[in-house]
Amino acid sequence: MCLGVPAKVLSVNGDMALVNIGEVEYNASLALLENVRAGDYVILHAGFAIEKIDEAEARETERLFREMEGI
Repeated sequence: MCLGVPAKVLSVNGDMALVNIGEVEYNASLALLENVRAGDYVILHAGFAIEKIDEAEARETERLFREMEGI
């Protein structure tokens, strides 16, 4: 089973991005996506951005993760 988490793109430098998940920043590869810009949301898996998503979907996924933490 694979887990992808939503991340907000803070900045883009070539095929790499600085992304934010919660309150932590990570470097992520953008090699699998095109036209990613700062402010976009992506699904991050194993250091790679694998899909662009909209902000509403990212927020809902974050909410569900927080809810699962409480179980």
